[in-house]
Amino acid sequence: MDHQSPLFAEFPELSSYSREDLEDMLNDPNYFQAVFHTLPQVKELLRGQTELGAANEELAKTNMGMQEKLFQLRSETKEAFDEAKALEARQRALEKEQREVFQKFSPQFLLMRLRHATTAQDEASEALATSFIQAYAPQSNLGQPAPETNGKDVDDFIKEFKESRKIYHKRVIWGDRWGSGKVEWPND
Repeated sequence: MDHQSPLFAEFPELSSYSREDLEDMLNDPNYFQAVFHTLPQVKELLRGQTELGAANEELAKTNMGMQEKLFQLRSETKEAFDEAKALEARQRALEKEQREVFQKFSPQFLLMRLRHATTAQDEASEALATSFIQAYAPQSNLGQPAPETNGKDVDDFIKEFKESRKIYHKRVIWGDRWGSGKVEWPND
């Protein structure tokens, strides 16, 4: 065999083998393996593989040592995430509730309530007057005279009716002022 071939250039250790030895290597896999593993390049490659294997094994041991802590951290993270989601939902619910509460105190809602209260107060005072008139007016259609009234009943009616109308007129005045822009609401 030519000792200048690329095989001997790459593997100079094989140049010391005879042609018969080289042919025997090709024909006997065990002999080939025995010679192959004695080559310095193969020894270096195997040593590198062994070192990498040991390093990987060490990393695996380190990772396995952290496995319990990682599972615990994963669990804690999930719990924190779930709690954050629950708090976020609670915040949305509270914000909705707050909007609903604040809406009850918005200027528009309060003006509407004042108008309803004014109307209700007017109706209540008119019902009071109607009730008094019906109680003390002559019952012409029945032919019965009006019941005797003492001054106390009339004075009580006048006092109650006057107070009821006073509340009504105050509400009308507040509504008129509000409607003309004379009522200001602080922004805080």
